[in-house]
Amino acid sequence: MIRQIKLIWDFHGEASAKTAEHHEIHLKEYIAIEKFPINITGFEIKNELHAIAFMVVTDDNMIAVRDALKPHRGVIFES
Repeated sequence: MIRQIKLIWDFHGEASAKTAEHHEIHLKEYIAIEKFPINITGFEIKNELHAIAFMVVTDDNMIAVRDALKPHRGVIFES
């Protein structure tokens, strides 16, 4: 089984939710342009001052995406 990694971008401040929501749009565009096999993205509001945007990539694509998009962190994705 191919390992999947959830790459995460953190946003802080009063506009964090809107910023994370908007960032997800760009992540979807990137997935379409690069024709990645996985199309899992999203955003989550952690609290009123912290939100995240994320995308899931395969282990094979992780290095290229990390270098191109500079996520803040990553975790193993459990579907």
